[in-house]
Amino acid sequence: MVRLAMPLFFIITSIVYLILTFDLTKSRTGDPNAPLYFPAIIGIFLLIMGIIYFFQEWKKRSEAVEEFKGLIQGRTPVLIISSLVLIFIYTFLFERIGFLFSTMIFLGGLLFVVNGIQKWLQNILISVIFSFVTWYSFSELLNVSLP
Repeated sequence: MVRLAMPLFFIITSIVYLILTFDLTKSRTGDPNAPLYFPAIIGIFLLIMGIIYFFQEWKKRSEAVEEFKGLIQGRTPVLIISSLVLIFIYTFLFERIGFLFSTMIFLGGLLFVVNGIQKWLQNILISVIFSFVTWYSFSELLNVSLP
């Protein structure tokens, strides 16, 4: 039954997502349902994929699950915990110091965890350049306001 946990999670998540999608506010101009179309398509797609995934795993339900053993071996637990900690730090810093600097810190920290300190110059360059290009693209080129 462990095999069915993730497909059921995706199915439940997609159902909740679809319910929340239909609670979005209607548009005051043009088609009032326009803001619902894209999120509804994503939710329906996620639901369909979850159902397909469920039936694929249902066929293999009697087989042993070997994939979980890899989660507790080697560097994997450190990578998972470090990523979660960095995500929480990112969400805490995002509103306080803005998109650009919080993204640099998050991406830099993640790169240092994955690549190690030996590639410090590469990690710093990637985090700074990626963050700046992303900020510039949204803020200046697309005129999207970022915190």
